[in-house]
Amino acid sequence: MSAPRLQLILLGGFQARWTSGTRIELANKKTQGLLAYLALPAGKAQSRERLMGLLWSDRAELQARNSLRQALAELGRALGSAEASSLVREQDRVALDLASVEVDAMAFERLAASDQVEDLRRAAALYDGDLLEGIGIRDAAFEEWLFLERQRLRYLVIGVLKRLLGPETGEQAIATARRLLALDPLQEDGHRALMRLQAEAGEIGAALRQYETCRDTLKHELGIEPSAETEALHRRIRQPPVKAEGSGGEGTAASVPAGSPRIERSGASKPSIAVLPFVNLGADLNQRYLSDGITEDIITELSRYRELLVIARNSSFQYRGKSSDMKRVGQELGAEYLVDGSLRKAGDHLRVTAQLIEAATGSHLWAERYDRDIKDVFAIQDEVTQTIVATLVGRVTASSAEKSRRKPTHLWAAYDYFLQANECINRVDTGGAEVLLDRAIQLDPQYARAYAMLGVTYAFKFFADYSDDTLNAALGYAAKALSIDDNDGYSQAVMGMVQSHLSNWGLASMHLERAVSLNPNSVFYASLRAEWLLRVGRAQEALQSLDAALQRDPLMPPWYWELRGMVLLQEKRYEELIQAVSRKNPKQSWNHATLAMAHAYLGDDSEAREEAAIAVSMQPNFSIAGWARTDPYADPAHLEHILAGLRKAGLPE
Repeated sequence: MSAPRLQLILLGGFQARWTSGTRIELANKKTQGLLAYLALPAGKAQSRERLMGLLWSDRAELQARNSLRQALAELGRALGSAEASSLVREQDRVALDLASVEVDAMAFERLAASDQVEDLRRAAALYDGDLLEGIGIRDAAFEEWLFLERQRLRYLVIGVLKRLLGPETGEQAIATARRLLALDPLQEDGHRALMRLQAEAGEIGAALRQYETCRDTLKHELGIEPSAETEALHRRIRQPPVKAEGSGGEGTAASVPAGSPRIERSGASKPSIAVLPFVNLGADLNQRYLSDGITEDIITELSRYRELLVIARNSSFQYRGKSSDMKRVGQELGAEYLVDGSLRKAGDHLRVTAQLIEAATGSHLWAERYDRDIKDVFAIQDEVTQTIVATLVGRVTASSAEKSRRKPTHLWAAYDYFLQANECINRVDTGGAEVLLDRAIQLDPQYARAYAMLGVTYAFKFFADYSDDTLNAALGYAAKALSIDDNDGYSQAVMGMVQSHLSNWGLASMHLERAVSLNPNSVFYASLRAEWLLRVGRAQEALQSLDAALQRDPLMPPWYWELRGMVLLQEKRYEELIQAVSRKNPKQSWNHATLAMAHAYLGDDSEAREEAAIAVSMQPNFSIAGWARTDPYADPAHLEHILAGLRKAGLPE
């Protein structure tokens, strides 16, 4: 007779038992947390240092070590005679034996990765609630780990339910859609599915109410309207079907049942708009970051509206400080409408002017001036955005003004520091950015984007110091940002970038997909997703994505050419790589190293050595081993190709 196996139920709470049915009682919450952590994934050995830092990070080392020893002792007593086969202790590491334990969360992940409908149904049934739901363990490190794991598994089950919407029918499909919306009310797929199913069942009133719920939720949470597909479905449900002429006789077209939705897609293109950089008219020319920040915020807010195609900032910013013919600018940018304006700051007083121009005629559709105290900058941005949308979108769809989504912070000084930090990030001045972001957070501890930008800052530092602590800091700041506002696309994109560098490919994909769905117009989000495509071996798709971004924005920021170069490196298109990376200005040490390996592969030894020397002079601690730590790929062969190129160029090991 085989020995009983350990069963752990972690989804929806915590329960430990043997396969014989006998429950295992663990009174201490931290012992439960310890067992859960060892189980995800089971079989992975964890160092005692890691476990101490996870559950007793607020205690001195000796206290933490004693607490871990007591928790392991309690766990050993609870597991009894089966301890030897399920709990493995080797020197300074602890693990659960994968062969003797069953974990519902691991089974859920395996089933969620399947393409079989029955497996997806079993996965959905296994997800009985959030990971360790109701288990409260007061330790910041554990709470951070639990938050990320809960979010990862929640995104997985959302994906499972969305995939089940197709094959499910009737009441089963309705239950799936409702469960999807209970987990994430922002999933339009779920709202549309319910609308269709209710309409097919003849429950037109319920379908229309579901649309209103969808519309109100999206507006309240994200400040956006439902997608064109949802709107088209709503129109079909509201409007009775037109009966074909002569229907009812033999050989005529069949009539459409009342209430059956039919989606009609419009072929009309979206109206395009470009926001030119607002001119700083103040005495202090060093405060250009302020006018740039307001310009970028207006671009971001307009990008939230799916009715508009917003030209990316890097194309429109080429006209900074130039007196240009608006007709010509519109033609060059491919924009039907232009927004420009100016800003003057004097003491605590701020004057902002803005105007909306029809590019083809050069005529002014709207102009306004705002004289306010400096603390009212957010109200000015809201008014400008709302009025532009009302004027522009109203001409096309006769819709009313739409309210912009909430601003990231209501404290002017914190926002000011954030804008200055963004300028530092653009110059790769991580030290300056960190100081400014720390000041912003001191003023507004709930400033999600400031934490996310700190994540970017520490990711940049990681590329230079190769330290795990630096990368973990980036992860912590990204997690903090999402814990404050997980509907912020920037924070989702940063978390996706960090997870890519941790080789958590599935989790990185979920965060990046979420970012893109929150703002489809963002070139930044799309480019970070292209980086993920590169790292999982889908270089052709990455290049297509970057081509699309370049077509939309011919003047991409410097990092674009760096990323494009790495994609071309994987494709072994070395001459094109050199052309791309050469366009990046200024260059970092790793850019010169990339050029060095490309020249080396082309047989240009003198150019390769020259670029390698520049890389080492800029970063004296540069090493091939360090590069390997900061540049992960799902397929080791891709990384080996890079490392071989670095060696060929003569860079230090």
